[in-house]
Amino acid sequence: MTIDERLDFIEYRQQLLFENTPYSRLLFEYRITEEQHEAIMDIFDEYRTKIGAGENVHHGSFEQRIYDAVPQHDGNYHFVEALAQENHRRESWEEVFATLYGNMQKYQNYMSQQD
Repeated sequence: MTIDERLDFIEYRQQLLFENTPYSRLLFEYRITEEQHEAIMDIFDEYRTKIGAGENVHHGSFEQRIYDAVPQHDGNYHFVEALAQENHRRESWEEVFATLYGNMQKYQNYMSQQD
């Protein structure tokens, strides 16, 4: 990483700390770069479009797309689920979490509280 890249990363992390939201803290904790965050948002947009078009989507392919964007967390499905759930909580890309994870047993209690 160059000095400029490192400085950009530090400044982005500082911005996340100032935001001090559950979502920004998640990005901070997992050391997500601004570029990676932009790629993550693009993936969420892509899946929103697919869901809206009635396409059959699965959490496995979604997770792989996130891993491709954030290779340091390859295979860490907890990270991807946390991203999706936190976006659902903050009413962003709600349909992505609901469609990909809402029917999972471990999220039944959470989903029933959202109704």
